[in-house]
Amino acid sequence: MSKLDDLAPCELVIEAAPERPELKRDLFGALSMVCGDEAVLATNTSSIPVTSLASAAASPENVVGMHFFNPPPVMALLELTPSVTTSDQTLEFVRAYGTDVLGKTCVQAKDHAGFIVNRLLVPYLFDAVRLYDEGFASAEDIDTAIHLGLGHPMGPLALMDLIGLDTMLSIGEVLFAEFRDARYAPPPLLRRMVAAGRLGRKSGGGFYPA
Repeated sequence: MSKLDDLAPCELVIEAAPERPELKRDLFGALSMVCGDEAVLATNTSSIPVTSLASAAASPENVVGMHFFNPPPVMALLELTPSVTTSDQTLEFVRAYGTDVLGKTCVQAKDHAGFIVNRLLVPYLFDAVRLYDEGFASAEDIDTAIHLGLGHPMGPLALMDLIGLDTMLSIGEVLFAEFRDARYAPPPLLRRMVAAGRLGRKSGGGFYPA
């Protein structure tokens, strides 16, 4: 599909636009004009409170968070986040779709920025950037220590390169705006790398060469 109008017959539409609230709100407003009143509109946001996006839709009771993890075909987890306006029917529809159709394990979070995973993950990733920026250890040694010492599939800096440093910056900004906790403030080095166009694997390099 190349046009929003092609989505008119769909019962479920899942958006995965970049983590920019106004972009997503504009998209939900446009989808409301294209899709029927009964269509469920889901957001794959990893950080933005769903209520702030649902308010842009004509039927906010049909809007819900469905956060997939990267890469979606491999990762078994699906975070479901109902907003304060999401209907029980909408929530149960996406839960059934996630488990029965997609074969995912669903968890449910309150509609707070970052939900479950990123609320816990982001401070850990940002601390790794700060260690690296202080010259405490090399990127390779930080990642090897976490991979072998804690049994993580990959270290924090390699993971950020995979996610995209611009995406991590956006997530941090959303979390810090909501909680005003210094743990969520994007490190200065992260801002500089994004400004320089070093976004991770998708740009040809971040903490590591692509």
